[in-house]
Amino acid sequence: MNSKGDAGDGTGGTVEWAVVGSDIGPLLLAATGAGLVSVVFHAGPAVRDRAVGQLRARLGAEPVETPGSARLTEPIRQLAEYFAGSLREFSLPLDWSLTSGFNRQVLRELAAGVPYGTVVGYGDLARRVGQPGAAQAVGTAMGSNPLPVVVPCHRVVESDGGLGGFGGGLETKRQLLALEGVLPQPLF
Repeated sequence: MNSKGDAGDGTGGTVEWAVVGSDIGPLLLAATGAGLVSVVFHAGPAVRDRAVGQLRARLGAEPVETPGSARLTEPIRQLAEYFAGSLREFSLPLDWSLTSGFNRQVLRELAAGVPYGTVVGYGDLARRVGQPGAAQAVGTAMGSNPLPVVVPCHRVVESDGGLGGFGGGLETKRQLLALEGVLPQPLF
């Protein structure tokens, strides 16, 4: 993953958001001047309202719904290409300000080191960041990922081949892994 300018650690003044359709349901995308800051699954009205409130509280800025936002044009385009099967690596500026410490370290390693069409175990990812006993903490980092799909937490699985957990639900994880050719497409 090429996250150009991914040192973003601030809100850049305002938070712009929009809900877009996808093959896995509506996604709420939010961006700051530093880059894409949040992707939220299943963004119906209740989830959307909760997510906007959390962005307001955590970033200290009033989120503004801007479906035509220039900040969101490229993330929307790249996600559409990803779901169409024609994009395998996101190249978006990311604002990492909703994560820190160990979680940020793990998510950056995931983004940089686990390419499209591959998976990694929780323990393997822990070893990659120099914390071989921290598989459970890696699971916590995946659960708090503010940028799912773009930072591909769906690619982290159990060492015994199980899917593990997923904030968007296991069916969503299955769909993303099937899209990337890791799992067979459902028969119906």
